[in-house]
Amino acid sequence: MPVWRNFFLGSEITKGVGPFRRLDVDEMKRISKAELAAMGIDLRDVEQPIGTLSGGERQCVAIARAVYFGARVLILDEPTAALGVKQSGVVLKYIAKARDRGLGVVFITHNPHHAYPVGDRFMLLRRGKKHGRLPRVGDDARRAHLDDGRRRRAGVAGARAGQHDGRGLADRAGDEG
Repeated sequence: MPVWRNFFLGSEITKGVGPFRRLDVDEMKRISKAELAAMGIDLRDVEQPIGTLSGGERQCVAIARAVYFGARVLILDEPTAALGVKQSGVVLKYIAKARDRGLGVVFITHNPHHAYPVGDRFMLLRRGKKHGRLPRVGDDARRAHLDDGRRRRAGVAGARAGQHDGRGLADRAGDEG
């Protein structure tokens, strides 16, 4: 199935009336190419099969489709889980573009390094229980919190002196809970 057909799957544009109604293929190709370009996705040809795209490109087509058809909220559950580093970066860039266009984004991930570039607020969950809400903080404080979390998982107590107040993400989240 070509990219343009996948883009409009279930919402095809038609022309004509009654029994003379048919798909407006040229218009669907034009719109899909324009919408993908507006999101910064540069495909060689919208005629190419969707199966030939990388996982990251397919995710990006899905995001562009949601934006075009008027989604107000994107709910993304581990969209970067099966992707390599480069493809994950591409997908994160398009998620940020969707956010910048005014869409609400619910981004579910196990990787805080993927969540931080696209998030404004964060909900920390452990085994399905809320451990608090966290606002976005400056890069230095974020690094300190992430480093502290890594040490806790590794079984190393405490944090480096002078880096921050010694409390990790879970401790801070409890303050807001």
